[in-house]
Amino acid sequence: MSKKILVVDDDVDLVETIVQALSYHGFETDKAHSGKDGLQKILSFRPDLVVLDVMMESDTAGFEVVNQLRNTKTESRFSEVSDVPVILLTAINQVTNSRFSLNEAQSFLPEISDFITKPFKIDELIARIKTISEGGA
Repeated sequence: MSKKILVVDDDVDLVETIVQALSYHGFETDKAHSGKDGLQKILSFRPDLVVLDVMMESDTAGFEVVNQLRNTKTESRFSEVSDVPVILLTAINQVTNSRFSLNEAQSFLPEISDFITKPFKIDELIARIKTISEGGA
């Protein structure tokens, strides 16, 4: 059975490029173009991994998705999917000219599996997805 990957980004062209590449590599895919839609797709699609943009309908939409997803309270509607690995896509260093690192993200976003700075090479994203998917990170 192929791994299921959800791609959430408001850049429609980028999402299509990622989805096509993932499909070529044997992944089952679904997509969303906002944090709100991404949360709904996480519940309905039940992905094995989420590729998530940080800045969508707001500058912090991706962070908000992760915070809701990682909510471990038993009454959370995400409790059954709270451990899904997340790869963040970010252009933060380009927009703010500041550096963004996984260590910085971990201080307020628990359990981010990886992050990739935009622009990126699709082969790099595929390699990181495969590493996380195969390693169970």
